[in-house]
Amino acid sequence: MEGGGGGGGRRPGPRPALALRGALMAASGGSRLLAARYREPGDDSLFVYDCINAEKATLGNKGQDGKPTDKGSDDILAFAFSPSGDYFALTDDSKRLILFRTKPSWECVSIRSVSRRCTSLIITAAEDKILVADKSGDVYSYSVTEPQADGKLELGHLSLLLDVALSPDDRYVLTADRDEKIRVSLVKAPYNIVSYCLGHKEFVSRILVIPNYPDLLLSASGDSTLRLWEYKAGEEVYCCHLNSICGSETTKADQKYPVSKLTYCCQDGYVAILCDSIPTVYIFQLDATVQQLVYREQISLKHKGWDIAFEETGDLWILQECSEAPLQLYRQCDGQWKAVTDDKGLQKMSKYLQDNWAAFEGFVGAESHFSSLYKASFDNMAAYLQKKEERLQQQKKKRQDLQHGSNGQTKKMKTEESSL
Repeated sequence: MEGGGGGGGRRPGPRPALALRGALMAASGGSRLLAARYREPGDDSLFVYDCINAEKATLGNKGQDGKPTDKGSDDILAFAFSPSGDYFALTDDSKRLILFRTKPSWECVSIRSVSRRCTSLIITAAEDKILVADKSGDVYSYSVTEPQADGKLELGHLSLLLDVALSPDDRYVLTADRDEKIRVSLVKAPYNIVSYCLGHKEFVSRILVIPNYPDLLLSASGDSTLRLWEYKAGEEVYCCHLNSICGSETTKADQKYPVSKLTYCCQDGYVAILCDSIPTVYIFQLDATVQQLVYREQISLKHKGWDIAFEETGDLWILQECSEAPLQLYRQCDGQWKAVTDDKGLQKMSKYLQDNWAAFEGFVGAESHFSSLYKASFDNMAAYLQKKEERLQQQKKKRQDLQHGSNGQTKKMKTEESSL
């Protein structure tokens, strides 16, 4: 699930990310995690955890599946708060799953090995399991209550998984893959596929079950669309083409708008998205009565955004590529989203990020990691015509060479006859 969604996870880039839960804020850059109670004025403590210093998993050089593992970079790939904020989990490039308890203070509970590098994770509403999606297309569950227990394989796709989500009642698990599919399965019997949500034309980058409308699913894709689904029936109820909204931001006719970040606020039903490599936040509002997304506004940024997250009160936080102002805070006022600068929580967290900017600066200006997910396209007709023309030219040259050789042989024979 998306890191900007408050309790969600972050997929690989790996790029800096942001998550909020109650009074807690967490941000990651490279291998470093920063966390603080940003809404508690009397608490100025900052929790810093660097995966470089994390103890290695107990399986030596082997993963949970017993196969040798290559050493990773320790960069954080995905993370998530539990719904209450009592727990926090992350996975890193060294194939570790690290579980934290956040109350009364942050502490590491366990470090476990995972089989493959992970792309997304989420903690159940019951806070008893962590579901982890990986690059091989599998979803494993790991116990929270038994923090040393090995993971259990729950389900698998034939393609790279990009996101995983849960219904608020923990009954359904939803998985999105590179091959355009969204699968809906039962949590207690994942082999029982309830439905497929089919309609996207490219990889599905983000999925989110709407918390206060739990029968609706919001999805985003490399095909430049946002879609609403009644996911239990696998029925698409609305499609928004981002090209018609974002087109003014670029002059490229073939510009794609893959959604890299997606966040939702129950208060007033606002949806905010970031499109990869575009320094703009687009704001929509869910009209659940008619099951539509209504475009409201865009926030232009001076720097590219890494992540976005709604606070429970409706304020919008933006993590961006700027050492002087790594965080921005926007609040709705008189029907418009306006920047807030005098917020104490903003000042506190901005200072923390500035003091640790070394963990973030290596990602400034990083190239898109979505381009490799698009399906390769080939102009077969053009290639065929080119090869055909090459064959014709080769045959023509061969005939000319043969004809030239034949004429030379004839002249030679006539010369020999006349000499006789």
